[in-house]
Amino acid sequence: MTPEDALQLVLSRLEECGIGYMVTGSFASNMHGVPRSTYDADLVIHVDQKSLDQFLQSLGTEFYVSPEAAREALTKQRLFNVVHLETGFKADLIIKKARPFSEEEFSRREKVICLGQLRWFANPEDVILSKLEWSKLADSERQFIDALNVAKVQGEKLDRAYLAKWAGELGIRELLESLVQELD
Repeated sequence: MTPEDALQLVLSRLEECGIGYMVTGSFASNMHGVPRSTYDADLVIHVDQKSLDQFLQSLGTEFYVSPEAAREALTKQRLFNVVHLETGFKADLIIKKARPFSEEEFSRREKVICLGQLRWFANPEDVILSKLEWSKLADSERQFIDALNVAKVQGEKLDRAYLAKWAGELGIRELLESLVQELD
């Protein structure tokens, strides 16, 4: 089994439990931009306690997960992770935040063919905004480069008004302006 197979298992289990999700982070920037190696997947999930418990049970013995950490993540709108024991593949499951950008981002997710199956992914603009937000929080050039590569690949298809609106709301306007300068 490959790490990609492990990701497919996690996504299938989320769908079986009726949990809304979207792939974000490096897997999403790989889909919309320039691929690079990554050792885990970031998934935003929209879940309630009952569905979370069902999901945790569905993982069985194939995955390591701390049910306590998952329940705490739900309460505090944070993340928890699951690790596929055979491959060591890790998925970070991020509880969708109750803030306007997160609501908008989740509503704009789109189905994309990933490893032969239709899966929910963050759209390119939201990948850029999230990567810029992480770049600011972690002072990470890697995140900025991922955002820049998505912008380069997507080019004129990007909704620049949407990017500008949310960059202002998220406090990342300067990073977006730097990214746009790199494009021009």
